[in-house]
Amino acid sequence: MERRHALRDDQWEKIKDALPGKIGDRGRTASDNRLFIDAVMWIAKTGAPWRDLPGEYGKWATVHKRFIRWSKNGVWQMIFNTLAVDADTEWLMVDSTIIRAHQHAAGARGGQQWQKFGRSRGGFSTKVHATTDALGCPTRFILTGGNASDYTQAIPLIEGQDAEHIVADKGYDSQAIIDAIEAKGAEPVIPPRGLRKTQREYDRYIYKERNVIERMFNKLKQFRRVSSRYDKLATSFLSFLHLAAIAVWLR
Repeated sequence: MERRHALRDDQWEKIKDALPGKIGDRGRTASDNRLFIDAVMWIAKTGAPWRDLPGEYGKWATVHKRFIRWSKNGVWQMIFNTLAVDADTEWLMVDSTIIRAHQHAAGARGGQQWQKFGRSRGGFSTKVHATTDALGCPTRFILTGGNASDYTQAIPLIEGQDAEHIVADKGYDSQAIIDAIEAKGAEPVIPPRGLRKTQREYDRYIYKERNVIERMFNKLKQFRRVSSRYDKLATSFLSFLHLAAIAVWLR
């Protein structure tokens, strides 16, 4: 039976060996891994409540329980990291985007800061800080409250990632960030702020490519579970973000 938003055969082949529960793994064998992935992909794409999951994917409560278990165990991030190994790191681009939180997302244990919520004029929101490679494929995510400044997460984002050039807008023009980039042996491609006493030179030709990361965010937001945050838990929202990123890598 053909299912909307299901993985193609070639896409499935790229990730099936990275999933837990395959033949040869210790513990229970999960023969329905592909059906489960398709079920979660359906939820991510449509933004529907778990209870509205079509019956052909199995019991919604069972699928949801397994999704939470994989989230806690870092499985979604592990699949994402497996794909991101092939990143084209000629350029590494840094940026962030705001995700508005649905009213049902409030009320989780741990408080707003722990669950990565911030209050702004538009209400509660989460900020997704991200890096992408030269081809527009995401390589790392960090969540903060929506009121956090972009530059606060720049150094953790680029840590451990090699690139020839690191591209960002002038909001990241901090001497600490410039020094961290140069310490990695990369060239910062960041326009200087007008308040700088000494204006730095930067590669204007490469900077024109910065729209690649903006297009990447647009692709992620085609998944309704990403474009609006319905999840109370930051771990669950991050898992949907990784799932959307997996789909971008598999296109």
